[in-house]
Amino acid sequence: GDKAGKLWVSTFHSSCCRILRRDIEKLGMSNNFTIYDDENQMSILKDILKQLNLSDKTYPPREIKAKIGDAKMNMLTPDEYFAQSDKDFRMQKIVEVYRLYEERLKHNNALDFDDLLVKTLALLETNPDILEKYRGKFRYVLVDEYQDTNMPQYRFVELLCREHGNICVVGDD
Repeated sequence: GDKAGKLWVSTFHSSCCRILRRDIEKLGMSNNFTIYDDENQMSILKDILKQLNLSDKTYPPREIKAKIGDAKMNMLTPDEYFAQSDKDFRMQKIVEVYRLYEERLKHNNALDFDDLLVKTLALLETNPDILEKYRGKFRYVLVDEYQDTNMPQYRFVELLCREHGNICVVGDD
């Protein structure tokens, strides 16, 4: 019936994108943001490496992209990521690239795939009214393939279900 039209059946990233399109202004961005794919990300990283006069042989863009993704999946800002590292010269440069990458995304009103999760968490954690709106909307939550859930996805579900506890998860051993 009509209630089925109100259901959201989607991936984490898709749900987060819908939420951000509606409410990202609270984070200082426009809701017409662009989502950068791998090619866009690599282009930005290569530009930043040139800007900093860093060799892409010594600092391969794919490696830096992976390290930035790892930092985001652990919900670490550039400074937090550096604090947890060996704090060597190479890591200083990688963190500098990460910082400039984030600035470039913000300047371009863009998000990368990892930001869809991280920015949604920031939105919900800093805006109790928006969190309550989505807690009310998602009274029952089902997560499939739960064994593949990462920390931001777990925190997203935990935030939504904390009050009502109506959650069912399905996963492999």
